[in-house]
Amino acid sequence: MFDPRFIELLIQSVGEADAATALQALEAEPSVSIRLNPSKLQECPFPDATPVPWSPYGYFLKERPVFTLDPLFHAGAYYVQDTSAMLVGHLFRQLIGPLQEGLCVLDLCAAPGGKTTDLAASLREHDGGKSLLLANEVIRSRYAVLRSNVATWGDPRVGTVSRDPSAFGGAPLFDVVVADVPCSGEGMFRKDPKAVEDWSPETVDFCTARSRRILSGIWPTLKEGGLLLFSTCTFNRKENDETVAWAAAQLGADILDLGLQEPAVRTEHGYLMLPGRVRGEGQYAAVLRKSGTLTPLRKADPFTLFRAELPVEPANNLPRWEVERETALRYLHGDALKLAPEAPMGPLCITFKGLPLGPAKNLGTRCNNLYPKDKRIKMDIR
Repeated sequence: MFDPRFIELLIQSVGEADAATALQALEAEPSVSIRLNPSKLQECPFPDATPVPWSPYGYFLKERPVFTLDPLFHAGAYYVQDTSAMLVGHLFRQLIGPLQEGLCVLDLCAAPGGKTTDLAASLREHDGGKSLLLANEVIRSRYAVLRSNVATWGDPRVGTVSRDPSAFGGAPLFDVVVADVPCSGEGMFRKDPKAVEDWSPETVDFCTARSRRILSGIWPTLKEGGLLLFSTCTFNRKENDETVAWAAAQLGADILDLGLQEPAVRTEHGYLMLPGRVRGEGQYAAVLRKSGTLTPLRKADPFTLFRAELPVEPANNLPRWEVERETALRYLHGDALKLAPEAPMGPLCITFKGLPLGPAKNLGTRCNNLYPKDKRIKMDIR
């Protein structure tokens, strides 16, 4: 199943014992997990879920439900995310804890938005909305997904843009840059057979070179003394530790040791959530501090500077009308509704369990469905 060259590189990167553990785990079924939006939901809505030790918002689920048929999912009450990827949020919370309020953070390679929404929740916990987060995705097709997921999450302090990393310019704007760079995708092996077929040493070399170009391009916009949180969903040392060592030497930075313990595997320069050690798909992360002294002053507003798109709470200022699950699904499907006689006439906001889903217009005899067509449920809701 696996390329022998992948196995050889894995052994070189993590050792024989951990490599054997990972290879066995990659043959098993993937786990299912979610991360709550603490601004909208405080308790996990799925029975028998178990907490993720490295995320205050994460939960393992016993089985995979049909998320599309859960109105809470469409309301942005939670995000479906692999637990290994939650490593980035875990490290981010440790990094920003000692920092001042009002941080300016760039999520450089942000689509589809899992890490972005984790960062957003962490920043809001840090200072109650005084910080801002700019989420960037250069690939336009992936940007549409990022923008939609950020809008559903609903934090007005998160803006989205689609720019090449070099387009952020030479001004030191950001206190923290999170770079979950494109990689050879070893962490996708269990979910995507094509990722296994596409893997090659040449792909590893290409991704390594591309990561270094990305870091070089974004480095000037990170403030002196600022923090870079580097991550990949791959396991090999070329894309991970060797790239971090290169960045420290060539760009000017110190590699930080945050003292992370198990289940993370401590590598030479970072941390690895390895399949078999964890129930997730795998994630690598490391932290660098740019040489110099961090200044708390914000030189410009990146939202304005880069014309960021900001999420708008659906029908936020309209009268609200609460519906049960069946009606909520019909609304999300785009069907016409007929509300109870006591429902407000005219424009209103349809809600489910107190969370807004979107706008409608009640005419009494019927209710026009104004839920965006591009977000409507396509599958059979019966």
